[in-house]
Amino acid sequence: MTGFDFSASATRTIAMELEAVNGLQQRIDKNFSKACELILKCKGRVIVSGMGKSGHIGRKIAATLASTGTPAFFVHPGEASHGDLGMITRHDVWLPISNSGNSPEILTLLPMIKRLGIPYIAMTGKANSPLAEAADCMLDIGVENEACPLDLAPTSSTTVTLVMGDALAVALLEARGFSAQDFAFSHPGGALGKKLLLLVKDVMHADQAVPIVKIGTDMIASLAEMSKKGFGITTVVDDSGKLLGVFTDGDLRRCLDRNIDVKKTRIEAVMSQKPRTIAPSALAAEAFNIMESNKITALVVAENSRPVGILHMHDMLKAGLV
Repeated sequence: MTGFDFSASATRTIAMELEAVNGLQQRIDKNFSKACELILKCKGRVIVSGMGKSGHIGRKIAATLASTGTPAFFVHPGEASHGDLGMITRHDVWLPISNSGNSPEILTLLPMIKRLGIPYIAMTGKANSPLAEAADCMLDIGVENEACPLDLAPTSSTTVTLVMGDALAVALLEARGFSAQDFAFSHPGGALGKKLLLLVKDVMHADQAVPIVKIGTDMIASLAEMSKKGFGITTVVDDSGKLLGVFTDGDLRRCLDRNIDVKKTRIEAVMSQKPRTIAPSALAAEAFNIMESNKITALVVAENSRPVGILHMHDMLKAGLV
C-alpha cells in the first residue's frame, strides 16, 4: 500500500457522489408532489422499511420525518414477516426502500400491504421493478454507478436515498408550517433543547431585582440603584411605570468624558432613549443573539411598555446557551 494516493481516491468518491446527488434535481416531479400529498393526507404514520444499507438509511429518514412534524418509524421487513406487520395500520403510509426494487423481504410484504389497502411510495432506482410497478408513486433514487470502484458497495445510491429522504422531510415540514417551537418539543434534551425551549422569563431577574429609577431622579441616586442591583444598567420610567430609557456603565463613561456634573444632572438628560428590549415569552436564545449582535451585556425585558425583568450575559452562560 506504500505510495497509494488516498487523496485522489477520496476526491473521486466525492465527485461521483456529488454528480449523483445533482442528478436528483431532475427527478423532483409530479411523483414527488404526489408522495408529499399522500403523506400530508395520512392520518397515521409513515412506515419506512428497507433491507441492508437501505435499512440503515431508512432508519435515518424515519427519524428525520418524526422530528420534523411527520410521525414515522422504521419497520424491518424481515421482522415484519414474523409479527411486526401488526405495527402497520390501515391509516398509515408505507415507504419501502430498495435500490433494485427486487428485495425479497420487501416484496414478501406487498400482498399484506395491498390487503390493508394503504398507499405506498416506492423509493427505488428501477422504474420497471415489481416494487415500483405496484406503488402509488415512485421516488427515483437510481444512480448510474456506485462510487465503489467495484460498483458493488452501496455508496452513491445510499447518499442519493438519504438526500431524497431529506428533501421529502423538508418539503413536508414547510407545507405543515412546522416552527422552531414545534421542533423544540421533539428535541427537549441537551444543548439543542435548551436553545429551543428555554424562555426569557425562565432566566430573567424580576420583581425587586430589576433596577428602576423614575424620571427626575438625579444621577447620584441612579448610580446607587445601578450599584445596588449589580447589572451595570438601570431602567428609567415615567410616573406610570412606562419605560423611557436606560442608563448604563457605558453612558456613565461618556458622561465623565464630557465632564458632566453627576451631582446636578438628572437621569433623563443622559439616558439612552429607545433601548433594546425583549418580551418575557421570547426564546432565551433570541435574547442572546440580540446581546451578542449589539455587543451589550444586559437586556431589558419589557411587557406592555413596562420593564418586568433584566437579563445579563452571565445568565446566558449559566443557562448553557453560550
